[in-house]
Amino acid sequence: MEEIINDVVIIGAGPSGLAISACLTQYSIPHMILEKDDCNASLWRKYTYDHVNLHLAKEFCSLPLIPHSPSSPTFLTKIEFLDYIDNYVKYFNISPHYCRLVEFAKYDETEGKWRIETTNTKGGGRREVYLATYVVVATGENSEEYIPELCGLDSFEGEIVHSKNYKCGSKYEGKEVLVVGCGNSGMEIAYDFNEFKARASIVIRNPVHVLTKEMVHQGMSMLKRFPIPKVDKVMAFRTNLEYGDLSIYGIHRPDEGPFYLKQVTGRSPVIDVGTIRRIRDGEIKVISSGIKRIEKKVIFENDLEKDFDVIVVATGFKSAANKWLKDHEYVMNEKGMPKNEVPGHWKGEKGIYCAGLSRRGLFGVSMDAEAIADDINGTIKN
Repeated sequence: MEEIINDVVIIGAGPSGLAISACLTQYSIPHMILEKDDCNASLWRKYTYDHVNLHLAKEFCSLPLIPHSPSSPTFLTKIEFLDYIDNYVKYFNISPHYCRLVEFAKYDETEGKWRIETTNTKGGGRREVYLATYVVVATGENSEEYIPELCGLDSFEGEIVHSKNYKCGSKYEGKEVLVVGCGNSGMEIAYDFNEFKARASIVIRNPVHVLTKEMVHQGMSMLKRFPIPKVDKVMAFRTNLEYGDLSIYGIHRPDEGPFYLKQVTGRSPVIDVGTIRRIRDGEIKVISSGIKRIEKKVIFENDLEKDFDVIVVATGFKSAANKWLKDHEYVMNEKGMPKNEVPGHWKGEKGIYCAGLSRRGLFGVSMDAEAIADDINGTIKN
């Protein structure tokens, strides 16, 4: 097999990979991007539901070197964000190598380089080899769907959909739908089902913070000047004014504040798009018990039994980098996440880096990209 040599190989053409490419371009450092899909930002283009929008204000959702236009709205739609991505790629002349499925990446001690073997899925399955002094893992936190073990799920006679593959509720009118998972995806999908006259229920077992996007914007802006405990107190006050006591509907608030939990656990608050009002009105049902097993009916731990036509698994994603990164211990832990704590999480050993794994969204992506490019540039110069 022909060996293609480059200073830097970036694996993944999502926002992280694109951001790093732009920053390396500013330093005139040769590099290439390998992407398994046939487009950039594929999670946004292919694997998000139709009505998804950015939850955070645009000031926290830009990539390095190019802020969003002052004329754009504070909260961007999916289409507006992808337009921004397209312009970003065009401006920096970013040209990923698409349809390159990385089979493995391993550090070659003899060569002192990383060896990456790929399958060109549109080139007749041709194997290709890339050698690089530096490798950046930019496949993100959401590279593979996470499906928990639910007893009997495989035997469910209805339709099973992971949130990654959910697009729109229009074809589910009149159906009984169970959404498993109460993060942002689960809550928004439940709302979308209700919009299209499906009868939606959602499992909410654990305490969760619910905020509006305006509250989150205020909180993130305050964090520039105030400590987390003070900001969380303001959020608690505003939440009480906005929603009151949601426990009567089966939604309980955690003891710790939303921004504290985000920093410590990486878990984001739910940003309400109207789901709470539908729950209050009884249009969306909350089930506060876990699933015991699935037969013809879904049987919950409180012994409630109910028929459903559709189960949507909205339990999130996970990093899958460890499946192909054979020497992951240089930068990753066993779960495919950075082995080092923030803020030094992005740098590994032997010239390997990781980006977009800090659980800080697009804001964290930009910080990672700038830090990685600066470090590579400094190393090359020395």
